Amino acid sequence: MKVKVQADSGKMDVNQAKQEHLLALKVMRLTKPTLFTNMPVTCEDRDLPGDLFGHLMKEDPSTIKGAEMIMLGEMLTLPQNFGNIFLGETFSSYISVHNDSTQVVKDVLVKADLQTSSQRLNLSASNSSVSDLNPECCIDDVIHHEVKEIGTHILVCAVSYTTQTGEKLYFRKFFKFQVLKPLDVKTKFYNAESDLSSVTDEVFLEAQIQNITTSPMFMEKVSLEPSVMYNVTELNTVSTGEEGASTFGKMSYLQPMDTRQYLYCLKPKPEFAEKAGVIKGVTVIGKLDIVWKTNLGERGRLQTSQLQRMAPGYGDVRLSLELIPDTVNLEEPFDITCKITNCSSERTMDLVLEMCNTNSIHWCGISGRQLGKLNPSSSLYVTLKLLASVQGLQSISGLRLMDTFLKRTYEYDDIAQVCVVCSHMNPEI
Repeated sequence: MKVKVQADSGKMDVNQAKQEHLLALKVMRLTKPTLFTNMPVTCEDRDLPGDLFGHLMKEDPSTIKGAEMIMLGEMLTLPQNFGNIFLGETFSSYISVHNDSTQVVKDVLVKADLQTSSQRLNLSASNSSVSDLNPECCIDDVIHHEVKEIGTHILVCAVSYTTQTGEKLYFRKFFKFQVLKPLDVKTKFYNAESDLSSVTDEVFLEAQIQNITTSPMFMEKVSLEPSVMYNVTELNTVSTGEEGASTFGKMSYLQPMDTRQYLYCLKPKPEFAEKAGVIKGVTVIGKLDIVWKTNLGERGRLQTSQLQRMAPGYGDVRLSLELIPDTVNLEEPFDITCKITNCSSERTMDLVLEMCNTNSIHWCGISGRQLGKLNPSSSLYVTLKLLASVQGLQSISGLRLMDTFLKRTYEYDDIAQVCVVCSHMNPEI
């Protein structure tokens, strides 16, 4: 349901104001009404009014029968002013040109343009003129526009026509209004950490959305549309049987000035994850799509610009652990599997693997092992054997990769942790 509300008084050109026109232009904004509210007045039975107030409220047609003490009534209130227009909402307006004269007016053309800070848009449904407009008749038009810019907007309505004497007349009016920002959106990126490597290609996105209007919002949808490089998993539901329940409850309302956090996990698609060096530098993650409803279902929608994230730098060579046990026995050898990736897109490397012992971790094998040539954007897997000499949570360190072509050494410390336990207990205790 839409109702008409008179817009701000339009301003006419100075020269046109001196000319008395045969037609009258009215511009009204179409918006929805609000629920009528009243202020209940009560008193105790022993007070002087007695049950007078209660009797009056029962007779009041605006109250809910049987629930007169509730402020919310059953009637609707028509808007009394132009109201606020927020970014993402649809601006609707009713334009009427009425012939106030006693003569027939010819070739009537009504044009409506919306002027923003960056562009001028034609909102008229038809650009054809009306050949004849009889006295006391009118031309009606309804325009719609999804607001995509904040700041000052000017609705320019122009009318041209021809009198019976053949005189061509023209006038226009300007209606200025402000478009406000309804939501404050902030985003944060987190690089995932794994037991198998210090940093993975997974990315967590936290979106903080704050309602900065003066009325509650029903958050119909908040989703992340990923770029072609990523798959997204929404982390805003809790699994309860077959269907997941929202972490925000059944009624997804956002009160004025309240903030809500949404979380998403993005993983590179296999075809991009297998290509080393593709996901590095500044990458496009995707964009947020937010849909909400306000008074009586008034709908609004916002899409953010493409969100960008600086991927963690791995240098020329990336080393990650593909397989490692959680718990190992004291002074018993165990194996780990390493993945070595040439992140360069142009240069081939000739790698040598060196292993340096620490106080608690000892490498088993020959240090200075030749790994051979590694082509650009390719990987190789190496299985290594270790032995732990100290109990507790121990860090694996001491791997060195040397590129014989450039005589450059890459050091890798604290790449993972293992829990070292004693394999047997003393039975005599």
